[in-house]
Amino acid sequence: MQNRHMTRLTNAFSKKWENHEVALALQFAYYNFSRVHQTSKMTPAMKAGLTVQPWRLEGLIREASTH
Repeated sequence: MQNRHMTRLTNAFSKKWENHEVALALQFAYYNFSRVHQTSKMTPAMKAGLTVQPWRLEGLIREASTH
């Protein structure tokens, strides 16, 4: 439900495959590296030992632009 690009019922529906891929990648990165989950009080990336603190949105965009 966090990504409305999957449904045609909204204005955010992705008509191009490239836009859909980018929207999904950004949503997955935000979920895993930035969003602190209520039950574990940390991000999945922190729990897996990939990072020490939650990433800010600027960090996600910077990492995406370098690849």
